[in-house]
Amino acid sequence: MFQSFVLYCLCRWTIQWKRVREGTGRIVGGDPDFKIDTHKMYSDLARHAGQLNDLGAAIGNAVDERIQSERFKAELITNVSHDLKTPLTSIINYVDLLKKQDIDNPKAQEYIEVLDRKSQRLKKLTEDLVEASKASTGSLSVHLDRLGMVQLVQQALGEFEEKFAQSRLTVVPAFPEEECSILADGRHLWRVIDNLLSNCNKYALEGTRIYVEVCRWEGKVVLSIKNISRQPLNIPAERLMERFVRGGRRTGAARERIGGGRG
Repeated sequence: MFQSFVLYCLCRWTIQWKRVREGTGRIVGGDPDFKIDTHKMYSDLARHAGQLNDLGAAIGNAVDERIQSERFKAELITNVSHDLKTPLTSIINYVDLLKKQDIDNPKAQEYIEVLDRKSQRLKKLTEDLVEASKASTGSLSVHLDRLGMVQLVQQALGEFEEKFAQSRLTVVPAFPEEECSILADGRHLWRVIDNLLSNCNKYALEGTRIYVEVCRWEGKVVLSIKNISRQPLNIPAERLMERFVRGGRRTGAARERIGGGRG
């Protein structure tokens, strides 16, 4: 009789433990809202299951808060960008009118050129902010076309040839003999490559080499760009891939500035 009772308790405990284990797997597997049924469980198992339920609820709340924070950040960026567009458009239009005027003063012409250059730069930054906001919310429009990766990279390198020469940066290309065909949005991909090469020009140590490679790997086309940083990196490499982050000169700190965060 006693043995039967012990066997019954063990079977019941095993079934309840299996329920706890399966519930833990659901929570860990990405379903933090799942609740383990603690009805008629042994007290120790019920306490453990209750703690797991509380942990799942805490994870769910943290995820919801993070999503809300990212959404708020994206909306803020969009609103600020749109608020900047109207006065910026007026500035650009008035600068264009000034450029058409017959102004003999060389200094005045120089000031107009600076205004034109800086306003166009601000326009590009504003457009980048809007694009980053759309990318964060998943609303970025993508038009896929068949492109040649090698040709695209070579064109981008040609755009930076003069800038790299001024910084005494030598490009070491490594391209396959045959073109690597990819399916991508040419406009977005061009901006990514342009941003990566721009970062090389800004932050690479002068007089060093930039290694640019396009290759096939496991059925994919891989673009690799390597350079030696002008300043020691004081933050993890993966942190540099986040939006709006640049490495700072202060130890253990990072300067957060406007940037596309595309490399």
